[in-house]
Amino acid sequence: MIYQGNAISVARNGDDIAILTFDLKDESVNKLSGAVIKELGEALEAVRGDQGLKGLLLKSAKEAFIVGADITEFHAMFDKDEAEIQAMLEQVHGIFNGLEDMPFPTVSAINGLALGGGCEVVLSTDFRVMSPQAKIGLPETKLGIVPGWGGCVRLPRVIGADNAIEWIAGGTENRADACLKVGAVDAVVPREDLEAAALDILARANAGELDVKARREEKNSPLNLNPIEQMMVFETSKGYVAGKAGPHYPAPVEAIKVIQKGAGETRARAQAIEAKAFCKMAKTDVCYNLVGLFMNDQVVKKKGGQYAKQAQPVRQAAVLGAGIMGGGIAYQSASKGTPILMKDIKEDAIELGLKEARKLFGKQAARGKLSPEAAAEKLTNIRPTLSYGDFGTVDLVVEAVVENPKVKDAVLTEVEAQVSENTVLASNTSTISITRLAQNLKRPENFCGMHFFNPVHRMPLVEVIRGEKTGDAAVAATVAYAKAMGKTPIVVNDCPGFLVNRVLFPYFGGFSLLVEKGADFQRVDKVMEKFGWPMGPAYLLDVVGMDTAVHANEVMAEGFPDRMAREGKTAIQVMFDNDRLGQKNAKGFYAYEEDRKGKPKKVRDESAVELVSQVVTENREFSDEEIVARMMVPLCMETVRCLEDNIVGTPAEADMALIYGIGFPPFRGGALRYIDAMGVAEFVALADSLAAELGPLYAPTDGLREMANAGKTFYTK
Repeated sequence: MIYQGNAISVARNGDDIAILTFDLKDESVNKLSGAVIKELGEALEAVRGDQGLKGLLLKSAKEAFIVGADITEFHAMFDKDEAEIQAMLEQVHGIFNGLEDMPFPTVSAINGLALGGGCEVVLSTDFRVMSPQAKIGLPETKLGIVPGWGGCVRLPRVIGADNAIEWIAGGTENRADACLKVGAVDAVVPREDLEAAALDILARANAGELDVKARREEKNSPLNLNPIEQMMVFETSKGYVAGKAGPHYPAPVEAIKVIQKGAGETRARAQAIEAKAFCKMAKTDVCYNLVGLFMNDQVVKKKGGQYAKQAQPVRQAAVLGAGIMGGGIAYQSASKGTPILMKDIKEDAIELGLKEARKLFGKQAARGKLSPEAAAEKLTNIRPTLSYGDFGTVDLVVEAVVENPKVKDAVLTEVEAQVSENTVLASNTSTISITRLAQNLKRPENFCGMHFFNPVHRMPLVEVIRGEKTGDAAVAATVAYAKAMGKTPIVVNDCPGFLVNRVLFPYFGGFSLLVEKGADFQRVDKVMEKFGWPMGPAYLLDVVGMDTAVHANEVMAEGFPDRMAREGKTAIQVMFDNDRLGQKNAKGFYAYEEDRKGKPKKVRDESAVELVSQVVTENREFSDEEIVARMMVPLCMETVRCLEDNIVGTPAEADMALIYGIGFPPFRGGALRYIDAMGVAEFVALADSLAAELGPLYAPTDGLREMANAGKTFYTK
C-alpha cells in the first residue's frame, strides 16, 4: 500500500501501476471536502516518491466517481476574504498541476458522475475512459460561481473553446457518447471493463503508441485560435449566453470571459485569471443564495427520503377525474413507471385525459427523449375506466375532480367503499381543508392532500397535506409516490391555502391594493419581472385563471378575515365579473393571441385598462422600490406566519416550496432568505411603515419582532 487515508487509498499492482481509489468513508458518494483535497495532495506526494512506477490510474469504489466539491463548506469558505479564497484555490491548483505533471502517464476510469471538482480532477489526467452510465460536467455556474480548480483552463484545451463554453455556461451533465464525440474522453467501455481499458491505455502510452508529451503541451499552452476565431467564438457566445441567463445570473458570462482572457496564456497565468474571477463571483449575493438553495434542496430531499423509507410501495395508482389535470397526473405516473387507472364518469372526459397524456408522450418522442416505441409502451401504463371494477388492487388514489367541497366529498366517500382497507386516498386540492374533506370518511387516517401544480409535467413541487387525523403511513406513501413520479414533495399541515397558495394570495392582495392606489398594472408586471419573477402578478393571474383566483381568494378571506378579507371590488373581481378569465378564454388583464408555435402571447388590451380604472381610488405615482416593497412584504410576512404556525417545518422547506411552486426568483433564495438579506430589523421597520397605511396584511408578527430585537436570522451562515 502506497497510501491509506479516510477517503483515498493508493496501491501498486504487479505491473508497477499505482491505483488511486476514491472511497470516502461513511458517505454514499465521493465529494471533495477540504479534508479530501488535503488527502489527495498527500496521496499524490506518496505516489511521486514511490520508485519505479510506470503510471497512475484514478478510480472510484462508489457508484459515482466524484460528485464535486463539498458544497456544505461553501458558505463558510466564501465568507472569508478574497486573499484566503485565493490561497485555497492556489493550493488546489498546485495539487491538480502535480497530478498533471506526474513523471509517467495518468488515466481516469470514470464509472459514474464526475461533476465540478470531480470533472476537474479527471481533466488533470492525460487520458480518460468512461462507462456508458457515467456523466461529466462543470455545473458551477448554476451555483453562481465559475469552475475554480482549472476547469475554465483545461476543458477548452481538451474539447475546444466552443464546446467548453457550451458545457460551462450551460452547467450541463454530459453523457458518454457526447463526451467521446468532442474528445473529452478517449474511450467508452462497459463499466466492468473500465479498469482493464485504463490499464491498456497506460501500457500503450508507455510503449510510445500514445503521445503523452504532446497532450501535456496542448494543455499547458495557449489555445490554438487566431484573433478572428477568438472574436467569433467569444463575442458571439457572450451575447447569446447573456440573453439566455438574464441580468440576474452573471456567472455564465463571467466564465466565458475567463476562458477568453486565458486563451492566449500558459497554464499558470490562465489559472490566475480563473482564480480571480472565482473570488469575485464567490462574494456575490447571487452565489450565496444559489448555494443556499442547493443546501435547502438537500434538506427537502433528505426529509422526503426519510418519509419514503417508511412507506409501503405504490405499485398501482389511480386518478379520479380525467380532465387536463387528471391526464397530466396519469401521464406523470405512467412516464415514471407506476401504472395508473384513470377513472371518470364521462367518456369524453376520459378521451380528454388520454389526449393530454398522448400529447405529452408525443412531445417526448419528438424531442428524442423517448423512442416512438417506448412512448407507446409507457402510454399503456394508463388504463382508462368508467367503473370502480379494478380499484380493489389500487395502493393509492388521487382524487382530481372539480375544486368543489361537495363534489369532492361525494367522490371520496364513494371511492373509499371500493378500495382496500390500506389504500391511501389523496385529494388534489389547492385550497379546501383536508380536515374538512375527511369528515365523512370511515378511515380518515388513510387520507391526505396531494396538491399538484399546473402544468403537472413541468412543475416540480407537490404539497403533501396532513389533516388532523391523517396517519404517518398515508403521508409516507404519498411522499414516496410523489418522489417516484419525479416530483419534490414537501409535507405541510392543513390550513386554508396550505403553504403555497396561503403565501401567494397576500402577494395578489398587495397587487390589488397597488392598483387601487393608482399603479398601472402593466408597470407593476414589468417591475416585478425586472425584480426576477418569471411573470408579473397581472400576467400570473391570467395564467392561473380569474375564476380560480376568485374562488381561492374567498377561501383565504374566510380563513384569515383579519388580513385577507376585503371590502369593495378588486381588479381581479372586476375581471371575473366581466368574463375575462385570463388565458383560458383569451382575455384577462391582457388579451391573448396565438404565436407561431400556437402558444398564447399577451398583448395590451385597452378594454382591460378601462375596466381596471373602475377600482382606482387614488392616482399616486410609485417608484420601483415602492412597488417591490408593497408586493413582497405581504408574501414574506405570510411565509413567516406559516413557519410560526407550524404549517411548514423549516425555513428551507418554506423557501423551496415558493421557488418550486410559484417561481420565486431563485437567485434571491426564497422569502426567508430575502428577509435575512435585507436584515430582519430593517424588514420589520419597512413592514411597520406599510402596515400603518395598508393594514394587517403588512403587519409584522410578534415572533419576527423578537427575532429583530435579538439580532436573529432564519439561516445561520
